[in-house]
Amino acid sequence: MKQSPYYDARKIENIKQLVNESCEIFKNRPAYYVKNGTSQYTAILYKQVKEDMDALGTALIKLGLKNHRIAIIGENCYEWAISYLAVINGTGIAVPLDKQLPKHEIESCIKRARVSAIIYSEKLEETITEITNKNSTIQYCIGMDLQENSEKKYSLKRLIQIGKEELEKGNKTFVNAEIKEEEMAEILFTSGTTSESKAAMLSHKNIAFNIYEQCRMIYIDKTDIFLSVLPIHHTYECTCGFLTPLYRGAAVAYCEGLRHIQKNMKEVHVSVFLTVPLILETMYKKIWEGIQKQGKTRIVNKMIKITNALDKIGVHVKRKVFASIHEQFGGKVRLFIAGAAAINPEVAQGFRDLGILAVQGYGLTECAPIVALNRDKEYKDAAVGLPLAETELKIVDENDEGIGEIITKGNHVMLGYYENEEETKKAIKDGWFYTGDMGYMDKDGFVYITGRKKNVIITKNGKNVYPEEIESLLNENDYIQESLVYGKEENGDVVIVADIRLNTEYIEEKWKDNPKTLEELKQIIWEEVKKINNNLVIYKHIKEINIREKEFEKTTTMKIKRYKEHV
Repeated sequence: MKQSPYYDARKIENIKQLVNESCEIFKNRPAYYVKNGTSQYTAILYKQVKEDMDALGTALIKLGLKNHRIAIIGENCYEWAISYLAVINGTGIAVPLDKQLPKHEIESCIKRARVSAIIYSEKLEETITEITNKNSTIQYCIGMDLQENSEKKYSLKRLIQIGKEELEKGNKTFVNAEIKEEEMAEILFTSGTTSESKAAMLSHKNIAFNIYEQCRMIYIDKTDIFLSVLPIHHTYECTCGFLTPLYRGAAVAYCEGLRHIQKNMKEVHVSVFLTVPLILETMYKKIWEGIQKQGKTRIVNKMIKITNALDKIGVHVKRKVFASIHEQFGGKVRLFIAGAAAINPEVAQGFRDLGILAVQGYGLTECAPIVALNRDKEYKDAAVGLPLAETELKIVDENDEGIGEIITKGNHVMLGYYENEEETKKAIKDGWFYTGDMGYMDKDGFVYITGRKKNVIITKNGKNVYPEEIESLLNENDYIQESLVYGKEENGDVVIVADIRLNTEYIEEKWKDNPKTLEELKQIIWEEVKKINNNLVIYKHIKEINIREKEFEKTTTMKIKRYKEHV
Protein backbone atom coordinates (compact mmCIF):
# COMPACT_ATOMS: atom_id res chain seq x y z
CA MET A 1 0.00 0.00 0.00
CA LYS A 2 1.44 3.34 -1.05
CA GLN A 3 1.23 5.94 1.70
CA SER A 4 0.13 9.50 1.05
CA PRO A 5 2.45 12.35 2.12
CA TYR A 6 2.45 13.38 5.76
CA TYR A 7 0.58 16.54 6.71
CA ASP A 8 2.60 19.67 7.44
CA ALA A 9 3.07 20.39 11.13
CA ARG A 10 5.20 22.92 12.98
CA LYS A 11 8.10 21.42 14.89
CA ILE A 12 7.90 21.83 18.66
CA GLU A 13 10.44 20.93 21.34
CA ASN A 14 8.28 21.40 24.44
CA ILE A 15 4.76 22.16 25.63
CA LYS A 16 5.57 25.74 26.65
CA GLN A 17 6.62 26.48 23.08
CA LEU A 18 3.41 24.80 21.89
CA VAL A 19 1.20 27.00 24.09
CA ASN A 20 3.06 30.26 23.48
CA GLU A 21 3.05 29.81 19.71
CA SER A 22 -0.58 28.69 19.49
CA CYS A 23 -1.77 31.50 21.73
CA GLU A 24 -0.06 33.98 19.42
CA ILE A 25 -1.12 32.41 16.11
CA PHE A 26 -4.73 31.76 17.16
CA LYS A 27 -5.09 34.39 19.91
CA ASN A 28 -8.57 35.58 18.93
CA ARG A 29 -10.00 32.12 18.26
CA PRO A 30 -11.90 29.96 20.80
CA ALA A 31 -9.68 27.48 22.64
CA TYR A 32 -12.34 26.10 25.00
CA TYR A 33 -16.09 25.97 25.32
CA VAL A 34 -17.34 25.78 28.91
CA LYS A 35 -20.67 25.92 30.70
CA ASN A 36 -19.64 26.57 34.32
CA GLY A 37 -23.11 26.05 35.73
CA THR A 38 -24.97 27.75 32.88
CA SER A 39 -27.09 26.13 30.19
CA GLN A 40 -25.10 27.59 27.30
CA TYR A 41 -21.53 27.05 26.19
CA THR A 42 -19.33 30.14 26.25
CA ALA A 43 -15.94 30.49 24.54
CA ILE A 44 -12.55 31.09 26.16
CA LEU A 45 -10.09 32.55 23.66
CA TYR A 46 -6.50 31.46 23.15
CA LYS A 47 -5.17 34.79 24.40
CA GLN A 48 -6.91 34.20 27.75
CA VAL A 49 -5.30 30.76 27.99
CA LYS A 50 -1.88 32.40 27.73
CA GLU A 51 -2.78 35.09 30.28
CA ASP A 52 -4.20 32.61 32.79
CA MET A 53 -1.33 30.13 32.39
CA ASP A 54 1.32 32.80 32.90
CA ALA A 55 -0.55 34.25 35.87
CA LEU A 56 -1.12 30.95 37.64
CA GLY A 57 2.45 29.79 37.01
CA THR A 58 3.75 33.07 38.42
CA ALA A 59 1.59 32.70 41.53
CA LEU A 60 2.63 29.06 42.09
CA ILE A 61 6.31 30.02 41.96
CA LYS A 62 5.62 32.91 44.36
CA LEU A 63 4.18 30.32 46.78
CA GLY A 64 7.56 28.55 46.69
CA LEU A 65 6.52 25.65 44.46
CA LYS A 66 9.29 25.99 41.87
CA ASN A 67 10.57 22.46 41.00
CA HIS A 68 8.00 20.81 43.28
CA ARG A 69 5.57 18.00 42.41
CA ILE A 70 1.99 19.21 42.12
CA ALA A 71 -0.97 16.83 41.89
CA ILE A 72 -3.97 17.77 39.75
CA ILE A 73 -7.19 15.90 40.37
CA GLY A 74 -10.72 16.65 39.24
CA GLU A 75 -13.23 16.62 36.41
CA ASN A 76 -12.39 17.58 32.84
CA CYS A 77 -12.62 21.36 32.88
CA TYR A 78 -10.80 24.54 31.92
CA GLU A 79 -9.41 24.89 35.43
CA TRP A 80 -7.77 21.45 35.14
CA ALA A 81 -6.24 22.40 31.80
CA ILE A 82 -4.83 25.70 33.04
CA SER A 83 -3.47 24.04 36.19
CA TYR A 84 -1.63 21.43 34.13
CA LEU A 85 -0.18 24.03 31.74
CA ALA A 86 0.93 26.29 34.59
CA VAL A 87 2.64 23.44 36.43
CA ILE A 88 4.39 21.74 33.50
CA ASN A 89 5.49 24.90 31.68
CA GLY A 90 7.85 26.41 34.20
CA THR A 91 6.74 25.67 37.76
CA GLY A 92 7.41 22.03 38.54
CA ILE A 93 6.36 18.45 37.83
CA ALA A 94 2.71 17.62 37.13
CA VAL A 95 1.13 14.57 38.78
CA PRO A 96 -2.31 14.02 37.18
CA LEU A 97 -4.44 11.70 39.32
CA ASP A 98 -7.59 9.68 38.71
CA LYS A 99 -10.48 11.30 40.56
CA GLN A 100 -12.27 7.94 40.75
CA LEU A 101 -9.56 6.23 42.78
CA PRO A 102 -10.46 5.24 46.35
CA LYS A 103 -9.15 7.63 48.99
CA HIS A 104 -6.36 5.30 50.15
CA GLU A 105 -5.08 4.95 46.57
CA ILE A 106 -5.09 8.72 46.00
CA GLU A 107 -3.13 9.07 49.24
CA SER A 108 -0.68 6.37 48.14
CA CYS A 109 -0.04 8.10 44.80
CA ILE A 110 0.50 11.44 46.54
CA LYS A 111 3.01 9.89 48.92
CA ARG A 112 4.82 7.91 46.22
CA ALA A 113 5.18 10.98 43.98
CA ARG A 114 6.24 13.17 46.92
CA VAL A 115 3.61 15.77 46.14
CA SER A 116 3.93 19.21 47.77
CA ALA A 117 0.65 20.73 46.58
CA ILE A 118 -2.71 19.50 45.31
CA ILE A 119 -5.00 21.31 42.89
CA TYR A 120 -8.43 19.72 43.18
CA SER A 121 -12.12 20.14 42.37
CA GLU A 122 -14.93 20.72 44.85
CA LYS A 123 -16.26 17.15 44.70
CA LEU A 124 -13.01 15.94 46.27
CA GLU A 125 -13.03 18.44 49.14
CA GLU A 126 -13.62 15.88 51.89
CA THR A 127 -11.09 13.38 50.49
CA ILE A 128 -8.34 15.97 50.02
CA THR A 129 -8.96 17.46 53.47
CA GLU A 130 -8.58 14.05 55.13
CA ILE A 131 -5.43 13.25 53.17
CA THR A 132 -3.74 16.59 53.81
CA ASN A 133 -4.54 16.50 57.52
CA LYS A 134 -2.49 13.28 57.76
CA ASN A 135 0.39 14.37 55.48
CA SER A 136 2.58 17.23 56.65
CA THR A 137 4.56 17.21 53.38
CA ILE A 138 1.59 18.74 51.51
CA GLN A 139 2.17 22.48 51.74
CA TYR A 140 -0.78 23.80 49.74
CA CYS A 141 -4.28 22.75 48.73
CA ILE A 142 -5.69 24.75 45.83
CA GLY A 143 -9.39 24.48 45.07
CA MET A 144 -10.50 24.83 41.46
CA ASP A 145 -13.92 25.99 42.67
CA LEU A 146 -13.02 28.14 45.69
CA GLN A 147 -13.72 31.83 45.28
CA GLU A 148 -11.30 33.22 47.90
CA ASN A 149 -8.22 32.08 49.78
CA SER A 150 -8.81 30.81 53.31
CA GLU A 151 -6.52 29.85 56.17
CA LYS A 152 -5.72 26.38 54.84
CA LYS A 153 -7.03 26.45 51.26
CA TYR A 154 -6.09 28.55 48.27
CA SER A 155 -8.44 29.60 45.49
CA LEU A 156 -7.27 28.90 41.94
CA LYS A 157 -9.22 31.93 40.77
CA ARG A 158 -7.58 34.15 43.39
CA LEU A 159 -4.09 32.81 42.60
CA ILE A 160 -4.59 33.71 38.93
CA GLN A 161 -5.48 37.24 40.01
CA ILE A 162 -2.43 37.43 42.28
CA GLY A 163 -0.29 36.19 39.40
CA LYS A 164 -1.63 38.89 37.08
CA GLU A 165 -0.76 41.52 39.66
CA GLU A 166 2.76 40.09 39.92
CA LEU A 167 3.15 40.12 36.15
CA GLU A 168 2.13 43.78 36.08
CA LYS A 169 4.89 44.47 38.61
CA GLY A 170 7.38 42.85 36.24
CA ASN A 171 7.67 39.39 37.81
CA LYS A 172 8.96 37.19 34.95
CA THR A 173 10.00 34.10 36.93
CA PHE A 174 7.46 31.86 35.20
CA VAL A 175 7.41 33.55 31.79
CA ASN A 176 11.20 33.27 31.49
CA ALA A 177 11.47 29.83 33.11
CA GLU A 178 13.67 27.51 31.06
CA ILE A 179 12.22 24.19 29.94
CA LYS A 180 14.56 21.21 29.98
CA GLU A 181 13.01 19.00 27.33
CA GLU A 182 14.64 15.73 28.32
CA GLU A 183 14.00 15.88 32.07
CA MET A 184 10.96 14.53 33.91
CA ALA A 185 7.96 16.83 33.40
CA GLU A 186 5.16 14.66 34.70
CA ILE A 187 4.52 11.50 36.66
CA LEU A 188 1.65 9.40 35.33
CA PHE A 189 0.30 6.42 37.19
CA THR A 190 -0.59 3.62 34.79
CA SER A 191 -4.12 2.21 34.91
CA GLY A 192 -2.79 -1.37 35.20
CA THR A 193 -5.71 -3.78 34.91
CA THR A 194 -3.89 -6.72 36.48
CA SER A 195 -1.45 -5.28 38.99
CA GLU A 196 -0.58 -2.28 41.11
CA SER A 197 -0.03 0.80 38.99
CA LYS A 198 3.47 1.93 38.15
CA ALA A 199 4.46 5.57 37.77
CA ALA A 200 5.73 6.48 34.30
CA MET A 201 8.03 9.50 33.96
CA LEU A 202 7.40 11.54 30.82
CA SER A 203 9.38 14.48 29.49
CA HIS A 204 8.40 17.47 27.38
CA LYS A 205 10.28 15.81 24.53
CA ASN A 206 8.15 12.65 24.82
CA ILE A 207 4.87 14.55 24.68
CA ALA A 208 5.84 17.17 22.08
CA PHE A 209 7.19 14.49 19.73
CA ASN A 210 4.00 12.47 20.06
CA ILE A 211 1.76 15.45 19.29
CA TYR A 212 3.82 16.45 16.26
CA GLU A 213 3.81 12.94 14.79
CA GLN A 214 0.06 12.42 15.34
CA CYS A 215 -0.73 15.60 13.46
CA ARG A 216 1.39 14.53 10.51
CA MET A 217 -0.75 11.39 10.19
CA ILE A 218 -4.27 12.74 10.80
CA TYR A 219 -5.48 16.14 9.65
CA ILE A 220 -6.62 18.52 12.38
CA ASP A 221 -7.00 22.26 11.92
CA LYS A 222 -8.23 25.42 13.65
CA THR A 223 -11.84 24.91 12.55
CA ASP A 224 -12.14 21.62 14.45
CA ILE A 225 -14.02 21.30 17.73
CA PHE A 226 -13.27 18.36 20.03
CA LEU A 227 -15.56 17.04 22.77
CA SER A 228 -13.67 16.14 25.94
CA VAL A 229 -15.26 13.05 27.51
CA LEU A 230 -12.52 10.64 28.56
CA PRO A 231 -10.73 11.20 31.90
CA ILE A 232 -8.19 13.95 31.35
CA HIS A 233 -5.66 12.54 33.82
CA HIS A 234 -5.16 9.65 31.41
CA THR A 235 -2.42 10.22 28.83
CA TYR A 236 -4.73 9.36 25.90
CA GLU A 237 -7.10 12.25 26.63
CA CYS A 238 -4.37 14.52 27.99
CA THR A 239 -2.07 14.30 24.98
CA CYS A 240 -4.55 13.62 22.18
CA GLY A 241 -7.74 15.31 23.38
CA PHE A 242 -6.29 18.29 25.23
CA LEU A 243 -2.79 19.21 24.03
CA THR A 244 -3.17 18.19 20.37
CA PRO A 245 -6.15 20.51 19.72
CA LEU A 246 -4.24 23.30 21.49
CA TYR A 247 -1.30 22.68 19.16
CA ARG A 248 -3.47 22.87 16.02
CA GLY A 249 -5.56 25.87 17.06
CA ALA A 250 -8.71 23.79 17.44
CA ALA A 251 -11.21 24.15 20.28
CA VAL A 252 -12.22 21.77 23.07
CA ALA A 253 -15.72 21.62 24.55
CA TYR A 254 -16.11 19.95 27.93
CA CYS A 255 -18.80 17.29 28.07
CA GLU A 256 -21.25 17.36 30.96
CA GLY A 257 -21.13 13.57 31.36
CA LEU A 258 -21.61 10.33 29.45
CA ARG A 259 -25.39 10.79 29.33
CA HIS A 260 -24.94 14.19 27.67
CA ILE A 261 -22.53 13.25 24.87
CA GLN A 262 -25.03 13.54 22.03
CA LYS A 263 -26.64 16.71 23.41
CA ASN A 264 -23.27 18.42 23.89
CA MET A 265 -22.10 17.37 20.43
CA LYS A 266 -25.16 19.06 18.95
CA GLU A 267 -24.75 22.21 21.06
CA VAL A 268 -21.21 23.02 19.90
CA HIS A 269 -21.24 21.17 16.54
CA VAL A 270 -18.34 18.87 17.39
CA SER A 271 -16.21 17.73 14.44
CA VAL A 272 -13.70 15.38 16.12
CA PHE A 273 -14.52 12.92 18.88
CA LEU A 274 -11.89 10.93 20.79
CA THR A 275 -13.40 8.04 22.64
CA VAL A 276 -13.18 4.36 23.55
CA PRO A 277 -14.74 1.52 21.52
CA LEU A 278 -17.49 0.83 24.07
CA ILE A 279 -18.95 4.32 23.59
CA LEU A 280 -18.67 4.20 19.79
CA GLU A 281 -20.19 0.74 19.59
CA THR A 282 -23.09 1.82 21.82
CA MET A 283 -23.69 4.89 19.64
CA TYR A 284 -23.63 2.73 16.50
CA LYS A 285 -26.13 0.24 17.95
CA LYS A 286 -28.52 3.06 18.85
CA ILE A 287 -28.35 4.48 15.33
CA TRP A 288 -29.40 1.14 13.87
CA GLU A 289 -32.03 0.57 16.52
CA GLY A 290 -33.57 3.89 15.45
CA ILE A 291 -33.37 2.92 11.77
CA GLN A 292 -35.06 -0.42 12.48
CA LYS A 293 -37.84 1.16 14.57
CA GLN A 294 -38.62 3.47 11.66
CA GLY A 295 -38.72 0.49 9.30
CA LYS A 296 -35.96 1.97 7.15
CA THR A 297 -33.36 -0.80 7.34
CA ARG A 298 -33.79 -1.86 3.73
CA ILE A 299 -33.66 1.64 2.25
CA VAL A 300 -30.65 2.66 4.38
CA ASN A 301 -28.71 -0.45 3.33
CA LYS A 302 -29.58 0.30 -0.30
CA MET A 303 -28.38 3.90 0.02
CA ILE A 304 -25.14 2.71 1.65
CA LYS A 305 -24.40 0.53 -1.40
CA ILE A 306 -25.16 3.39 -3.79
CA THR A 307 -23.11 6.01 -1.90
CA ASN A 308 -20.18 3.60 -1.48
CA ALA A 309 -20.18 3.08 -5.25
CA LEU A 310 -20.28 6.84 -5.80
CA ASP A 311 -17.36 7.31 -3.38
CA LYS A 312 -15.22 5.10 -5.60
CA ILE A 313 -15.67 7.48 -8.52
CA GLY A 314 -15.06 10.59 -6.42
CA VAL A 315 -18.68 11.62 -5.82
CA HIS A 316 -19.13 12.10 -2.06
CA VAL A 317 -22.75 12.59 -1.03
CA LYS A 318 -23.01 10.60 2.20
CA ARG A 319 -23.34 13.67 4.42
CA LYS A 320 -26.37 14.80 2.41
CA VAL A 321 -27.94 11.37 2.03
CA PHE A 322 -27.55 10.54 5.73
CA ALA A 323 -28.06 14.12 6.96
CA SER A 324 -30.63 13.07 9.59
CA ILE A 325 -28.06 10.76 11.21
CA HIS A 326 -25.36 13.44 11.12
CA GLU A 327 -27.75 15.92 12.73
CA GLN A 328 -28.00 13.62 15.75
CA PHE A 329 -24.36 14.58 16.43
CA GLY A 330 -24.63 18.24 15.49
CA GLY A 331 -24.13 17.94 11.74
CA LYS A 332 -20.35 18.58 11.70
CA VAL A 333 -18.77 15.33 12.90
CA ARG A 334 -16.15 14.11 10.45
CA LEU A 335 -13.84 11.98 12.56
CA PHE A 336 -14.10 9.45 15.38
CA ILE A 337 -10.83 8.23 16.91
CA ALA A 338 -10.97 5.19 19.19
CA GLY A 339 -8.27 4.10 21.57
CA ALA A 340 -7.58 2.17 24.81
CA ALA A 341 -9.03 -1.07 23.39
CA ALA A 342 -9.78 -2.69 20.03
CA ILE A 343 -12.86 -1.52 18.15
CA ASN A 344 -15.11 -3.93 16.27
CA PRO A 345 -14.03 -3.49 12.60
CA GLU A 346 -17.68 -3.68 11.52
CA VAL A 347 -18.46 -0.60 13.61
CA ALA A 348 -15.61 1.39 12.04
CA GLN A 349 -16.79 0.35 8.57
CA GLY A 350 -20.39 1.04 9.57
CA PHE A 351 -19.71 4.65 10.56
CA ARG A 352 -17.74 5.15 7.35
CA ASP A 353 -20.74 3.81 5.39
CA LEU A 354 -22.76 6.61 6.99
CA GLY A 355 -20.19 9.28 6.14
CA ILE A 356 -18.16 9.51 9.36
CA LEU A 357 -14.56 8.33 9.32
CA ALA A 358 -13.76 6.13 12.33
CA VAL A 359 -10.18 5.00 12.94
CA GLN A 360 -8.31 3.55 15.87
CA GLY A 361 -4.86 3.89 17.33
CA TYR A 362 -2.67 2.11 19.81
CA GLY A 363 -0.70 3.50 22.69
CA LEU A 364 0.46 3.18 26.25
CA THR A 365 1.05 5.61 29.10
CA GLU A 366 4.75 4.82 28.80
CA CYS A 367 4.80 6.09 25.20
CA ALA A 368 3.07 9.44 25.77
CA PRO A 369 0.86 7.60 24.48
CA ILE A 370 0.67 6.85 20.73
CA VAL A 371 2.71 3.99 19.25
CA ALA A 372 0.68 3.31 16.09
CA LEU A 373 -2.20 5.09 14.42
CA ASN A 374 -4.46 4.54 11.43
CA ARG A 375 -4.23 7.52 9.11
CA ASP A 376 -7.24 9.31 7.67
CA LYS A 377 -6.01 8.37 4.17
CA GLU A 378 -4.68 4.86 4.85
CA TYR A 379 -6.35 2.63 7.38
CA LYS A 380 -7.28 -0.97 8.05
CA ASP A 381 -10.18 -1.52 10.40
CA ALA A 382 -8.78 -4.63 12.08
CA ALA A 383 -5.37 -3.00 12.59
CA VAL A 384 -4.39 -0.46 15.24
CA GLY A 385 -2.49 1.47 12.61
CA LEU A 386 0.97 2.32 11.29
CA PRO A 387 3.90 3.14 13.58
CA LEU A 388 4.58 6.83 14.11
CA ALA A 389 7.11 8.24 11.68
CA GLU A 390 10.65 8.55 13.04
CA THR A 391 10.02 5.65 15.44
CA GLU A 392 10.86 1.97 15.20
CA LEU A 393 8.54 -0.94 15.88
CA LYS A 394 9.12 -4.66 15.60
CA ILE A 395 7.75 -7.99 16.75
CA VAL A 396 10.02 -10.21 18.85
CA ASP A 397 9.88 -13.80 20.12
CA GLU A 398 7.36 -14.82 17.47
CA ASN A 399 5.48 -18.08 17.90
CA ASP A 400 4.43 -20.52 15.17
CA GLU A 401 1.58 -18.20 14.15
CA GLY A 402 3.92 -15.23 13.70
CA ILE A 403 2.63 -13.54 16.85
CA GLY A 404 5.13 -12.00 19.24
CA GLU A 405 5.65 -9.13 21.65
CA ILE A 406 5.46 -5.61 20.24
CA ILE A 407 8.46 -3.43 21.06
CA THR A 408 9.02 0.19 20.07
CA LYS A 409 11.87 2.71 20.08
CA GLY A 410 11.89 6.48 19.65
CA ASN A 411 11.41 9.85 21.31
CA HIS A 412 7.98 8.80 22.54
CA VAL A 413 9.37 6.23 25.00
CA MET A 414 9.27 7.33 28.65
CA LEU A 415 12.28 8.06 30.81
CA GLY A 416 11.42 5.09 33.01
CA TYR A 417 9.29 4.16 36.02
CA TYR A 418 9.60 6.57 38.94
CA GLU A 419 11.85 5.15 41.68
CA ASN A 420 11.47 1.66 40.22
CA GLU A 421 14.73 0.71 38.53
CA GLU A 422 13.86 -2.99 38.49
CA GLU A 423 10.67 -2.53 36.47
CA THR A 424 12.38 0.04 34.23
CA LYS A 425 15.09 -2.47 33.30
CA LYS A 426 12.43 -5.06 32.48
CA ALA A 427 10.52 -2.62 30.26
CA ILE A 428 13.32 -0.76 28.46
CA LYS A 429 16.26 -2.65 26.94
CA ASP A 430 18.76 -0.90 24.67
CA GLY A 431 16.24 1.88 24.11
CA TRP A 432 13.46 -0.52 23.12
CA PHE A 433 10.27 -0.42 25.17
CA TYR A 434 8.71 -3.85 25.64
CA THR A 435 4.98 -3.14 25.57
CA GLY A 436 3.71 -6.43 26.97
CA ASP A 437 1.25 -6.52 24.08
CA MET A 438 1.20 -9.42 21.64
CA GLY A 439 0.59 -8.93 17.95
CA TYR A 440 1.94 -9.00 14.42
CA MET A 441 2.65 -6.68 11.49
CA ASP A 442 1.42 -7.17 7.93
CA LYS A 443 3.33 -6.57 4.68
CA ASP A 444 2.06 -2.96 4.52
CA GLY A 445 3.42 -2.17 7.97
CA PHE A 446 0.07 -2.15 9.79
CA VAL A 447 0.14 -3.40 13.37
CA TYR A 448 -2.40 -5.86 14.80
CA ILE A 449 -2.93 -6.60 18.50
CA THR A 450 -3.90 -10.08 19.64
CA GLY A 451 -3.81 -9.50 23.39
CA ARG A 452 -1.74 -8.81 26.49
CA LYS A 453 1.24 -11.07 27.10
CA LYS A 454 0.27 -11.52 30.74
CA ASN A 455 -3.31 -12.53 29.80
CA VAL A 456 -2.35 -15.36 27.42
CA ILE A 457 -3.92 -18.70 28.33
CA ILE A 458 -1.50 -21.58 27.73
CA THR A 459 -3.14 -24.96 27.24
CA LYS A 460 -1.56 -28.20 28.44
CA ASN A 461 -0.37 -29.00 24.92
CA GLY A 462 1.42 -25.63 24.75
CA LYS A 463 -1.07 -23.73 22.57
CA ASN A 464 -1.58 -20.01 23.19
CA VAL A 465 -5.10 -18.65 23.52
CA TYR A 466 -5.59 -14.88 23.52
CA PRO A 467 -8.71 -14.12 25.58
CA GLU A 468 -9.19 -10.71 23.93
CA GLU A 469 -9.72 -12.42 20.55
CA ILE A 470 -12.56 -14.58 21.91
CA GLU A 471 -14.05 -11.71 23.91
CA SER A 472 -14.22 -9.63 20.74
CA LEU A 473 -16.21 -12.37 19.00
CA LEU A 474 -18.55 -12.75 21.97
CA ASN A 475 -19.14 -9.03 22.30
CA GLU A 476 -20.26 -8.78 18.66
CA ASN A 477 -23.30 -10.90 19.56
CA ASP A 478 -26.52 -8.96 20.15
CA TYR A 479 -27.32 -10.98 23.28
CA ILE A 480 -24.02 -10.11 24.97
CA GLN A 481 -23.15 -6.78 26.56
CA GLU A 482 -19.62 -7.68 27.64
CA SER A 483 -17.51 -10.71 28.50
CA LEU A 484 -14.37 -11.94 30.21
CA VAL A 485 -12.55 -15.05 29.01
CA TYR A 486 -10.04 -16.96 31.13
CA GLY A 487 -8.51 -20.41 31.61
CA LYS A 488 -9.46 -22.80 34.40
CA GLU A 489 -7.61 -25.91 35.54
CA GLU A 490 -9.86 -28.95 35.22
CA ASN A 491 -8.98 -32.67 35.19
CA GLY A 492 -5.34 -31.99 34.41
CA ASP A 493 -6.08 -29.64 31.50
CA VAL A 494 -6.92 -25.98 30.98
CA VAL A 495 -10.45 -25.23 29.78
CA ILE A 496 -11.64 -21.93 28.32
CA VAL A 497 -14.37 -20.23 30.38
CA ALA A 498 -16.41 -17.14 29.53
CA ASP A 499 -18.17 -14.93 32.05
CA ILE A 500 -20.94 -13.14 30.19
CA ARG A 501 -23.03 -10.10 31.03
CA LEU A 502 -26.23 -10.06 29.01
CA ASN A 503 -27.55 -7.23 26.87
CA THR A 504 -30.78 -6.95 28.85
CA GLU A 505 -32.17 -4.12 26.73
CA TYR A 506 -31.93 -6.21 23.56
CA ILE A 507 -33.25 -9.35 25.27
CA GLU A 508 -36.24 -7.59 26.84
CA GLU A 509 -37.20 -6.11 23.48
CA LYS A 510 -36.74 -9.39 21.58
CA TRP A 511 -38.63 -11.53 24.10
CA LYS A 512 -41.13 -8.97 25.41
CA ASP A 513 -44.07 -11.21 24.46
CA ASN A 514 -42.44 -14.36 25.80
CA PRO A 515 -40.04 -13.52 28.68
CA LYS A 516 -37.29 -16.08 29.29
CA THR A 517 -36.01 -17.46 32.58
CA LEU A 518 -32.32 -17.25 33.40
CA GLU A 519 -31.87 -20.93 32.59
CA GLU A 520 -33.60 -20.50 29.24
CA LEU A 521 -31.40 -17.51 28.47
CA LYS A 522 -28.30 -19.46 29.40
CA GLN A 523 -29.30 -22.15 26.90
CA ILE A 524 -29.89 -19.51 24.20
CA ILE A 525 -26.44 -18.01 24.91
CA TRP A 526 -24.86 -21.44 24.84
CA GLU A 527 -26.26 -22.01 21.34
CA GLU A 528 -24.71 -18.67 20.29
CA VAL A 529 -21.40 -19.71 21.83
CA LYS A 530 -21.49 -22.96 19.86
CA LYS A 531 -21.72 -20.92 16.65
CA ILE A 532 -18.64 -18.95 17.71
CA ASN A 533 -16.79 -22.16 18.58
CA ASN A 534 -17.46 -23.46 15.07
CA ASN A 535 -15.28 -20.65 13.74
CA LEU A 536 -12.43 -21.31 16.18
CA VAL A 537 -9.78 -24.02 16.28
CA ILE A 538 -10.61 -26.70 18.83
CA TYR A 539 -8.13 -25.63 21.52
CA LYS A 540 -9.79 -22.17 21.61
CA HIS A 541 -13.30 -23.54 22.14
CA ILE A 542 -15.27 -22.13 25.05
CA LYS A 543 -16.16 -25.07 27.29
CA GLU A 544 -18.05 -23.28 30.04
CA ILE A 545 -20.10 -20.11 30.43
CA ASN A 546 -21.28 -18.16 33.46
CA ILE A 547 -24.03 -15.56 33.25
CA ARG A 548 -23.52 -12.59 35.54
CA GLU A 549 -25.86 -9.74 36.40
CA LYS A 550 -23.28 -7.41 37.92
CA GLU A 551 -21.20 -5.18 35.64
CA PHE A 552 -17.48 -5.94 35.49
CA GLU A 553 -15.31 -3.54 37.43
CA LYS A 554 -13.39 -1.30 35.01
CA THR A 555 -10.60 1.22 34.78
CA THR A 556 -11.45 4.81 33.83
CA THR A 557 -10.72 3.92 30.20
CA MET A 558 -13.37 1.18 30.47
CA LYS A 559 -11.07 -1.84 30.45
CA ILE A 560 -12.18 -4.73 32.62
CA LYS A 561 -9.98 -5.14 35.68
CA ARG A 562 -9.02 -8.75 35.17
CA TYR A 563 -7.25 -9.08 38.49
CA LYS A 564 -10.55 -8.18 40.18
CA GLU A 565 -12.16 -11.14 38.52
CA HIS A 566 -10.26 -14.35 37.75
CA VAL A 567 -6.63 -13.62 37.00
